[in-house]
Amino acid sequence: MDTNTIMTLIDQYGYLAVGLLIALENIFPPIPSEIILTFTGFVILSTSMTIPGAILAATAGSVLGAIILYGIGSILTEERLNRLLATRTGRLLRLKPRDVNRAFNFFQHHGGKAIFLGRFIPVVRSLISIPAGMAEYPLLRFTLLSAIGTAIWNTVLISAGYLAGDNWQTILTTIESFSSAITVIVIAAFFLAGCYYLRKRRTKTTK
Repeated sequence: MDTNTIMTLIDQYGYLAVGLLIALENIFPPIPSEIILTFTGFVILSTSMTIPGAILAATAGSVLGAIILYGIGSILTEERLNRLLATRTGRLLRLKPRDVNRAFNFFQHHGGKAIFLGRFIPVVRSLISIPAGMAEYPLLRFTLLSAIGTAIWNTVLISAGYLAGDNWQTILTTIESFSSAITVIVIAAFFLAGCYYLRKRRTKTTK
């Protein structure tokens, strides 16, 4: 799906397009969520859409796509997955063995945290749902972690597009260029916030 088609759909169908496009982005990883979300932020300036509404629509779409991939993972074994990747269906879904292995390794190293942290990492944020399903990770917890992670990601990019206005494409280029750095910063910020919270909690306990 090209950029012009994405822009036209969001411009014409608003929240519905945002939700469905983001759901597709989860199922077909090469569809860039960065374009969808930053352009949505820009469109808000000239339509009746609102930032909270757009974030809600994008998050609902993200969770829907994540649950679909979780469901696919829950009925697959590693052998079946490898067979799927080699078929036309695997190519249609654009599931690359290298990307799937990356998501699997990330999940194995970080466990449940990978579901949340993976939402900030390109490609992994979509495919992390498959190993979670295969591992039979609790669906309710999976959905909650996915919703929180994607809501944060969606809020950052939609707000960036909104604040950039006509310069949203410049912001998009910057985000794409430094996506790895942004990922590290987001993860580091949550790590530091967690440390601060634990330290504060321990201080209260010792008093």
